[in-house]
Amino acid sequence: MDAFFAAIEQRNNPELRGKPVAVGGDSERGVVSTASYEARKFGIHSAMSSVVAKRLCPDLIFVHSDFAEYKKVSHQIKSILDEYTDLIEPFSIDEAFLDVTSNFKGIKSATLIAKEIRNRIFETTQLTASAGVSYNMFLAKLASDMNKPDGLKVILPDEADKILEKLPVEKFYGIGKSTSERMHKFGIHTGLDLKKLSLFTLKRLFGKAGEFYYNICRGIDERKVTPYYERKSVGTERTFLKNLTTQFERITELYHIAKELDERLKESNFAGKTLTLKIKFHNFDQISRSKTFEDYIVDFYSILTNAKEMLSGIETERTSIRLMGLTISNSNIKPLSRQLTIDF
Repeated sequence: MDAFFAAIEQRNNPELRGKPVAVGGDSERGVVSTASYEARKFGIHSAMSSVVAKRLCPDLIFVHSDFAEYKKVSHQIKSILDEYTDLIEPFSIDEAFLDVTSNFKGIKSATLIAKEIRNRIFETTQLTASAGVSYNMFLAKLASDMNKPDGLKVILPDEADKILEKLPVEKFYGIGKSTSERMHKFGIHTGLDLKKLSLFTLKRLFGKAGEFYYNICRGIDERKVTPYYERKSVGTERTFLKNLTTQFERITELYHIAKELDERLKESNFAGKTLTLKIKFHNFDQISRSKTFEDYIVDFYSILTNAKEMLSGIETERTSIRLMGLTISNSNIKPLSRQLTIDF
């Protein structure tokens, strides 16, 4: 979807249309969740500090998230996708992969399916979606980003090499900021630069990931669209408007975090045996403490009691706390429901 959260806010509030909008908090420690395309012209993007965003665009309008509304629209879009295939895999909160090789409507062209789905989404939600079509997941994802917003791009087999050779390495799936910076130091800036290196050289420079880089720059991606996956963990965290400096403040916030985690566990039908407490201090130092139990952690009381115990063991190590989070992991229990839900 195109600027999904911001687009919904603009759709629901005509006064926001055509204006730079950021979904997120506008406080000193706020972060931009999604920026409208009007805001992106100023260089504003997701995960940017709200302070920086406001500096780039003084007229930026902040809107608080309305996840209930976003989920409502998500279900509308999911119901449309379900009419074409059951091979649907979420990629992020507003994207999904579809394998339409064999589809419910018997349409032989993936491009025609993409056009039809985009039209259906707009008719139903008044929101635009961009789509990419190709012969594997990596290239389809790459194509979907090439003609945003409200675009459709097809990468044919005989076009892939030419596109990938010109592509900056930081645009490749699986190559993040730190890896791309390291590649630049080795003189690797494009897909063609990667392609010139042997498998042996890439493994020597990047270890096991070298084989992945060797394949991906050649358009080789053997992944299959997987509708179901086993959740590994469930967690939540909070960054505080003011640093926590007292025991009362810490316990109070820990209570709310544990309560939210308990609700998420129930929503996702998840249970685990390991509880992890994450803390970030005022100077951005970060530590975590984990505790593993014989039985599964399934209730709020167990979460809070053990989280407080772990907190008491580290609260003398530092003073003020900027962020706290709790995560449940280490589960051998599969989710009770195998129904896939995609949040766009």
